[in-house]
Amino acid sequence: MENLIHDEIGLIHLAASIIALASGTWVLLLKKGSNRHKQVGYVYVGSMVVLIVTAFSIYRLFGGFGIFHIAAVVSAVTLLGGMIPVITKRPKNWLGMHFAFMYWSVMGLYAAFVSETLTRVPETPFFGIVGIATFAVMLLANLLYKKYSKRWQATFDKTPV
Repeated sequence: MENLIHDEIGLIHLAASIIALASGTWVLLLKKGSNRHKQVGYVYVGSMVVLIVTAFSIYRLFGGFGIFHIAAVVSAVTLLGGMIPVITKRPKNWLGMHFAFMYWSVMGLYAAFVSETLTRVPETPFFGIVGIATFAVMLLANLLYKKYSKRWQATFDKTPV
């Protein structure tokens, strides 16, 4: 455990990531627009905010701003891109935008999880494995998105606002 958690910030970051992974997966599986979807969605958003904020407090790997901080910025953008349409109910296709941004937010989290897990394997090339893991997860996510997006859009059209 000492290599996994270095301090209190690391512990909070790990706890938030576990909550975000579980709630993000759950919210993708729930019926869209239901009260449970909204409740679990807000758990996801809250845990992601904690995860992103704590990411900017961790500098052990590079001793300064690094690639994972850039990933945290991208994560914040996808999270905001998913929540602003919910709050403003704009643009006209706000529900589709919400889903798309939140889907990619969760997929980015999966990519981070796989990358983090694989970098723990001894004697693996760090940047190589991060790149391969991120590419593989995002490729699979993109294939699923393309395959199911019309079905999902039909669900949004029937979802009460």
